[in-house]
Amino acid sequence: MKILILNAGSSSIKFQVIDVRSSRALAMGLVEKIGEAAGRVALKLSDASGKWTAHSDTAETIADHHAGLERVIGALKASGILSDTRDLFAIGHRVVHGGTRFHDPTRIDAKILAEIRALIPLAPLHNEPNALGIEVALALCPNVPQVAVFDTAFHATLPPQAFHYALPREFFETHHVRRYGFHGTSHHYVAKRAAAILGRDLKTLNLITLHLGNGASATAIQNGASIDTSMGLTPLEGLVMGTRSGDIDPAIPFYLTRVAGKSSAELEHLLNEQSGLKGICGSNDMREVLSRAAGGDGDAQLALEMYAYRIKKYIGAYTAALGRVDALVFTAGIGENSALVRAKCCEGLSALGIVIDSDKNASPSHTEREIGAKDAGVRVLVIPTDEEHEIAEQTRRCIEHAGT
Repeated sequence: MKILILNAGSSSIKFQVIDVRSSRALAMGLVEKIGEAAGRVALKLSDASGKWTAHSDTAETIADHHAGLERVIGALKASGILSDTRDLFAIGHRVVHGGTRFHDPTRIDAKILAEIRALIPLAPLHNEPNALGIEVALALCPNVPQVAVFDTAFHATLPPQAFHYALPREFFETHHVRRYGFHGTSHHYVAKRAAAILGRDLKTLNLITLHLGNGASATAIQNGASIDTSMGLTPLEGLVMGTRSGDIDPAIPFYLTRVAGKSSAELEHLLNEQSGLKGICGSNDMREVLSRAAGGDGDAQLALEMYAYRIKKYIGAYTAALGRVDALVFTAGIGENSALVRAKCCEGLSALGIVIDSDKNASPSHTEREIGAKDAGVRVLVIPTDEEHEIAEQTRRCIEHAGT
């Protein structure tokens, strides 16, 4: 039962083929620089042991997303993963914003695609290319069932006191201004894995999950459901990120308009693309930030301290919101790989029951593991995220449920 997972960006298509019966990824790759002179198609294949090897990596002009997906299908056929698109049980699409309309994985047809397009104003940088990827896949694979899985869906359980902003109600009712949250597929996946590791039913667990990558978010999970999350109407709110500012005084854009003459477009670019770690020290790559900080670079040290301090504040706030925390979970590129970041995020939190075992934390393992001190009140876990497997599983369930 092969499912193709697609994540279309403005100039790229990430893809993966997963056999959901064996829960094994068969192939993964990336089409990038779509519409540029030197596009690139990279494909890796997995053997029975799960070891990945590069199968092809070609540079070529890729005019548009239609041509890009044609290259993906061609590469999968040439590698033997597919003999024809009819080999696919389904195609699962990552869609960033589901608004208030989509709370579950949804079978795609022309009406659903139109509704996803209608949500573009809420996430123009993400939903527009996501919708384009769906349109192209429907055209190239018309007989393959296709499903949209929404990053916002896991956060549909936020209560009103958590999702409302303190703005006049007309903006919520007319323009849907509220907190939606993102990275929901990742938070949901690691929450389920945490329950398995702890030997508990997820519906009995209170968790704080930290998705720390170039984009970063925290989620408070009570009895298995998201009750608060750090991102809001857009992915800009919350933690310090690679290039996003996270929480700031909302009057700063007005001030910069007055004193620096910044337009709304310039401010949007500034806060989304030029801020965060990049704004503080000039780099949004945490590996470089850590290296420079270790070498005594003051700007990099400040960036690291600000990054960890913001996360600590959210851990404290979500501990208060939950009342009881069973486990703290680190995931995504930084959360999974940086022992120093994890240590700094948990430093001084013993009063909340959060204490890291320094030896366990320093382990170079890339597998699921526990890094908390043995007798601490809160378990601390590192769980590699796997959004593609979660999308594949939700896609499978959606198609099978529709057939019952």
